Amino acid sequence: MRELHEIKDIEERVILLAVEEDERNDTNACLDELEELASTAGAVVVGRMIQKREKIHPGTYIGKGKVEELLLYVQETKATSVVCDDELSPAQLKNLEELLQIKVIDRTIMILDIFAKHATTREGNIQVELAQLKYRATRLVGLRSSLSRLGGGIGTRGPGEKKLEMDRRLIRERISILKRELEGIQKAREVSRKQRSKNPIPVVAIVGYTNAGKSTLLNTLTDANVLEEDKLFATLDPTTRNLVLESGQQLLLTDTVGFIRKLPHHLIEAFRSTLEEAKYADIILHVVDSSNESSDIHMHTVYETLEMLGAGDKPVITAFNKIDKLEEEQTLKDFKADVTVKISAKKQIGLDTLLGEIETMLRNQKVYLERIFDYSNAGQIQMIRKYGQLLSEEYREDGIVVKAYLPHEIYYKLGND
Repeated sequence: MRELHEIKDIEERVILLAVEEDERNDTNACLDELEELASTAGAVVVGRMIQKREKIHPGTYIGKGKVEELLLYVQETKATSVVCDDELSPAQLKNLEELLQIKVIDRTIMILDIFAKHATTREGNIQVELAQLKYRATRLVGLRSSLSRLGGGIGTRGPGEKKLEMDRRLIRERISILKRELEGIQKAREVSRKQRSKNPIPVVAIVGYTNAGKSTLLNTLTDANVLEEDKLFATLDPTTRNLVLESGQQLLLTDTVGFIRKLPHHLIEAFRSTLEEAKYADIILHVVDSSNESSDIHMHTVYETLEMLGAGDKPVITAFNKIDKLEEEQTLKDFKADVTVKISAKKQIGLDTLLGEIETMLRNQKVYLERIFDYSNAGQIQMIRKYGQLLSEEYREDGIVVKAYLPHEIYYKLGND
């Protein structure tokens, strides 16, 4: 009987590399985030290097002298890969690999690899493969040598090596097939949105920087059972759950994929239909990790991405999450938000305040109704309960006196001018 051997991934030992073109940029913070990405991808960081330059070297990313210094560092740390904090051109990838004689990957490859690792649904897998193939189609020459030399690791998940050995024509054909499949899924999503608009239950889209605690908040509020991990991009696929507020008002909470600095444009394009859940929402619930020192930069990245998606004009409630991790009281501000609250999704702190603010904001988007309904039309009051906020109902001889806040669509469905 043959023995079964467990196959383990080869541990990758990586050096992080960045170019600092402007002293105002916190390059060390960027490398801290890159280290988190590397850890999420399954690599071990054995060193980091920063070069201050007026601009990135067009041929080798860093200067000639720094390349020689990096080569010695690679030998000293026995690193198996170098990870650059920017997206490299095919020439930069090829030249650096030839000089260093080890695999060189950039931030984009790292993020694509993590997305490939975490995609679970058919839509998620299509989106990731599409982004990977588009990225690699322009870099076949630069990647071919490293792929022939290495048998796995970061940058080889998803489509796999066999697809990278295709010529450009075959990759274009594969991209066309994936685009058609994705268009079909997007059409189904659009139909779902149209059906939602006919029954106007308000939608609140949860957005935020990756690992801000969006999934934890969704789970706590709705028992959604979404994966929670203290890792970047732990969840990719959007999850929508129903939530009933204390007043009886129903709403849909939708979690979205986390944002990140330098999010590859191929990914934004591939995940656009998922990210656009924010565009069609009634309220944006912006979750911020208040314990993160880079929270201001994270908020800026989120707002930039929302603008790009056409969701920059939506009302925003910012929930400063993880306040239980703050060692001392801090002044937390978001000048772009309509409302801010302090919460801990894990410890269930401040959630009543958050839900109250959501209710108030939804009410402000509605029309006030005060009317007497005949007893024969009592069924309409159920519609008010479902889609609006019923303030009071009084049963009298001449009918039922109702005071409520309603969405415009329901207000006019009830025959109001």
